Amino acid sequence: MISHIHLGVKDFGAAFDFYAGVMEALGHALRFRDEAKPWAAWQAPGQARPLFLIGHPFDGAPATAGNGSMVALLASNRSQVDLCHARALAAGGRCEGKPGLRPHYHADYYGAYFRDLDGNKIGVCCHQPE
Repeated sequence: MISHIHLGVKDFGAAFDFYAGVMEALGHALRFRDEAKPWAAWQAPGQARPLFLIGHPFDGAPATAGNGSMVALLASNRSQVDLCHARALAAGGRCEGKPGLRPHYHADYYGAYFRDLDGNKIGVCCHQPE
């Protein structure tokens, strides 16, 4: 269903460092990093799509976070959710919801939420039982 997601960032170097830790926690590999553009992308090992990309907006205007927009990243297990959230906060992210069960979504939904350095809301979730 999803080919790729691109989030605009203001400071590419800081954003890259932020997302490198988050993506490593989820087991995703860097597909490319191009400082000249600047942009970078990660993907799940062995899969060409979907891609998660960060970079400066194509139109050259400043990056802004969308009100009501959120990207949710899939974790394989609950400990990945915990690790990803912890790394995001340690790298300067802002907590939008601590890791935990959210049974109002479904019985096994375990998720956490944070804002990146540019205010983009990111969710990390696992749909598997413990």
